[in-house]
Amino acid sequence: MSALDVTPLRLRSLRLVLVGMMGSGKTTVGRSLSERTGWPYADNDELVRRTSGREPAEIRATDGEDALHDLETRALVEALRLPPPSVIGAAAAVVLDEAAVAVLRDAALVVWLRARPETLRDRIGSGAGRREEATDTAWLARQADARQDRYGDVADLTIDVDDATPAEVAERILTWLRS
Repeated sequence: MSALDVTPLRLRSLRLVLVGMMGSGKTTVGRSLSERTGWPYADNDELVRRTSGREPAEIRATDGEDALHDLETRALVEALRLPPPSVIGAAAAVVLDEAAVAVLRDAALVVWLRARPETLRDRIGSGAGRREEATDTAWLARQADARQDRYGDVADLTIDVDDATPAEVAERILTWLRS
């Protein structure tokens, strides 16, 4: 029996939220954790699509950045209403919203997947389906720098993901949960 099976009462009400910049691996690691634990995975972009019927890029282009961030925050709150245990991938900007940060602190354990801008840029690739600036390493560096204190403040665990595979990151998180 695994350590996760030995402590079901402690983990029964667990909501694990992954935060970090785009390209940090939230979706990939979240899905890996879901497969390993059997817990459902909720992806912020998928929840935005489901609740709005639109792509996040379309919302940003037609309604603006603030409207998108509002929907992302609402999607996070909705994900936190799902029955625990669960794994949730949050939008990169939710840490800029005080209400979202308060909800995260009250309702979840938060893991910051931290990556260097060069790593983010490499993982984003062509940027297909992402904002235009996503392929600009300097823009990524400015965004990461502007948000790093916020990520650090909300995180219960920080993992540098630059030289780790998604499976290794997921295992580090599981080891932390077992401790």
